[in-house]
Amino acid sequence: MGNRLSRIATRTGDDGTTGLGDGSRTRKDSLRIAAIGDVDELNSTIGLLRTEPLPDALGAALADIQHDLFDLGGELSIPGFEGLPETRVERLDRLLDEHNAGLPRLKEFVLPGGSRAAALAHVARTVCRRAERAIVALGQEETVRPACRQYVNRLSDLMFVLARVLNRHAGCGDVMWEKDRPR
Repeated sequence: MGNRLSRIATRTGDDGTTGLGDGSRTRKDSLRIAAIGDVDELNSTIGLLRTEPLPDALGAALADIQHDLFDLGGELSIPGFEGLPETRVERLDRLLDEHNAGLPRLKEFVLPGGSRAAALAHVARTVCRRAERAIVALGQEETVRPACRQYVNRLSDLMFVLARVLNRHAGCGDVMWEKDRPR
């Protein structure tokens, strides 16, 4: 592992291609690289969220999710490789149930905002939706395991729920869309 990134600037991508984990090369604008990039951006966005003051359990869950996203990126970078166990989708389902149980029922749409941590969770949610679209697009052209799609789908739902949890943790309520606001 220590030698894996011994040289960062290889210049091998100057021709518009990049190496995959199996040693093959593909265009930097391929659907596979778009999906990998969106998952990487999602991981970075969650890393930014983790710099905020968070409840310990939530910080630990987000750290675990970052590792899952790295595994997902690895799976996407090696065609035919399985890096993300299906049990990780089930873990997100449990986290969703656990964190959603204490939230009041929604009667209106929620706008991104409230506390800074909640707003960052909403940004992560939208990046996650983009990653999901990229993975679905890749799956139309190449084989992608259902667990990859399911994971990012559940994760975007979890980020929405966590935004609500984080607003409560900060003493804020949800920022609600006002259907009948003056225009």
